[in-house]
Amino acid sequence: MEKQPVVMTLLGSGGGVGRAVLALLEQVVRDANAPLHAEIASCTIHCIDSKKVDMNEFASSYGQLSSRIVLHQFDLKDTRRFKRHLVKTGTSLVIDASWADTVEMLACCDELGIMYVNTALESEEVDNRPELEGFTLIERYERFIKNRDGFKKLKAIVGSGMNPGVVQWMAISLMKEQPDKLPLACYIVERDDSFYADRSLQKPKTLYSTWSPECFLDEALLNYPMYVSRHQPLFLYEYVYAQTFTVRLGPVAFEGCLMPHEEVLSLGERYPFETGFIYRVNDVTTDILNSHLDDSDELWDWEHKLLDPRESELAGADLVGVLLVYDDHERFVYNIMENSSVYAAYGTNATYFQVACGLYGGICSLLQNEVPEGVHWVDELVDAGNVKYGEYLSYFLKPIIRGENATSEGLLLQRLREAGGS
Repeated sequence: MEKQPVVMTLLGSGGGVGRAVLALLEQVVRDANAPLHAEIASCTIHCIDSKKVDMNEFASSYGQLSSRIVLHQFDLKDTRRFKRHLVKTGTSLVIDASWADTVEMLACCDELGIMYVNTALESEEVDNRPELEGFTLIERYERFIKNRDGFKKLKAIVGSGMNPGVVQWMAISLMKEQPDKLPLACYIVERDDSFYADRSLQKPKTLYSTWSPECFLDEALLNYPMYVSRHQPLFLYEYVYAQTFTVRLGPVAFEGCLMPHEEVLSLGERYPFETGFIYRVNDVTTDILNSHLDDSDELWDWEHKLLDPRESELAGADLVGVLLVYDDHERFVYNIMENSSVYAAYGTNATYFQVACGLYGGICSLLQNEVPEGVHWVDELVDAGNVKYGEYLSYFLKPIIRGENATSEGLLLQRLREAGGS
């Protein structure tokens, strides 16, 4: 029997991740050797956003794909309308790059038996409760865990961006190379030094980020530093930017801040070793946050600016990877992408494209592999051998660099430094 064309619905299609996904799928259509080429070349993509999107802009940006795109404008809080849309369009896969409540979106897809993939956990209930400040990430996680086992009729992958997502694949694949020895720690590491090539474009009282500035500030200002050890989430009652932690990946060395993240909880729930996310952003943003430790609330009133290469040229790169720590050595794997080359090929910044690669891995896994029913993290599927996730995303996410440090710098508290390191 001939396969029916795939019908997908992309949520948050007007945002940075949504547009990066469309840009990547545009390249899939153009490349006959790319995973999922035949399916994407014949698919329909329904794009939903709460804001009006110009179809002419989409047509100029995604020429080969544009005839496959149908635009819709409505708020995903209207779940009855969303479910009607899914039924009417015959959607078989929802790609969620929006801020819609994750549990609500999963519930809609589960009711209809529709596949689902997203990049992060979102919860409107948590966002609207100021008393949860300091712990918003773990609160979103707990609400997801509470509902997760109730979804049994769909096939879903949650957290399939760069981090979470690709980094979980990196961690599992790196551990499988040395299966006889469990590491003492697994750190997700990122150094994003992206900024304007022309530094004179920097404006006063403006905070810059390569991804949603509001979400970045949620992690950098509202949450306490968090890591997991022996399956227990632990919090340091200090400002995120009051402390830094050292990272060394062969010749690459930097200091970053400890920030809460989904993959830290996912990996920490499965393994007894210490897990944490160490993140370094561009020096301009780092200096601003360091200088406002005692009056950080003021930063919410500043202008928040996305570093968009469509507006001004971006220099720098985003490096994201995993560092496994053993008693006498360390092993690492990372990807690094330059903004200039990513923009030339895909019209977006390095950070958004890395996230899109992770989503692409999830999309391919759901459509081409035997994913069990239920809701899964990337590390669970990769560890069980259910999917070829790494093979799919590696087609576009290049290079993947692996290496080893001949000595070990130890666990998190041994890496602790005062803020302001370089």
